[in-house]
Amino acid sequence: MFKFDIAGGSKTELYNDLLSALDALTADEPDPIANMANAAALLFEYLPDLNWAGFYRMIGGELVLGPFQGRTACIRIPLGKGVCGTAAETRETQLVADVNAFPGHIACDAASASELVVPIVAQGELIGVLDLDSPTPGRFDAGDAAGCEMLVKLLAERIKK
Repeated sequence: MFKFDIAGGSKTELYNDLLSALDALTADEPDPIANMANAAALLFEYLPDLNWAGFYRMIGGELVLGPFQGRTACIRIPLGKGVCGTAAETRETQLVADVNAFPGHIACDAASASELVVPIVAQGELIGVLDLDSPTPGRFDAGDAAGCEMLVKLLAERIKK
């Protein structure tokens, strides 16, 4: 059983604590699905104002739903489609303050208003994306993007097959 002391202070402290917790959860576990599942649960529990936190895995040239916390979700997303598909295709973090203004947004949950998607790359290979949704417009900022990029960097090698 894990119990974490996640700081309620600055965003930097929050993400540093999440990084330590994620490291502890995944350090000795070789199974990528188990590591993604625990990562999604950790983020959903400790990041405020989320309605979805999870992963899409790159399988057969498209994104396929992986472990997550939240409502049911779209199962398959083509590269270049929606926020997740755009992050995967460009390999660039997508920070979207208003998903309704994003061209081609895929509304898996009508309650989502903003989104942060970070591509997961290990040894030069795209293996998936981390996807966070919030019902609050403008919920995510550059600090969230940097924090999640740090988490994904740690996680990438631990979820590569």
